[in-house]
Amino acid sequence: MDLIEFKTHKYLAFQSQGNAAQFAIPFAQHLCKGKGVDVGCNRAEWSFSGSIPIDPAINEYDALNFPESLQDLDYVFSSHCLEHLHNWVCVLDYWTSKLRSGGILFLYLPDYSQEYWRPWNNRKHVNILTPEILKDYMIDNGYKHVFASGVDLNNSFMIVGEKI
Repeated sequence: MDLIEFKTHKYLAFQSQGNAAQFAIPFAQHLCKGKGVDVGCNRAEWSFSGSIPIDPAINEYDALNFPESLQDLDYVFSSHCLEHLHNWVCVLDYWTSKLRSGGILFLYLPDYSQEYWRPWNNRKHVNILTPEILKDYMIDNGYKHVFASGVDLNNSFMIVGEKI
C-alpha cells in the first residue's frame, strides 16, 4: 500500500495525486442528471461525465464566470475546488443563481482530518470548510433536503442540496 507521511500522520498516497472527484462521482451520478457543470475539475478527462467543465486549465471560464448560455442548470458539481477560492460565499451565491428550482448543488471537499490540506500547511488552500458550515449556508440560502456525508477514506466529505 502506497502511503505519504505528513508530520506524524500517514495518509493513503492517492490523496496527493489529484482527481479526487473519482470518489464522489459514483454518488453524484444518482443525483446530478440533465444539464450541469463540473467546476474546478482541472482536466477534461477528470470532469463529471456529461457535464460542461468549468476550469481555467481547460477553458476561459472559472467559478465566477460561466458561459452566458448556462442558466437554469439541473446541477452544479464541484470537487476539491471551494478550498482554493477566497470568497466561497460569493462563489456559492453565484452557483445558486445558475441553478433552476429543484437543481442540485453537489460538493466534495477536503476534510479537516487531513492535516496537509489545512490552509496553513498547504498554501494553495485559502480556507477549510466543514459539513456544518456548508449545511448552514445551504439551508439559509434556499436549499432543502441538504445531506452531508461523513469523512471517507480520501479524508473528504460530500454535501448535497436541492434548490428551493
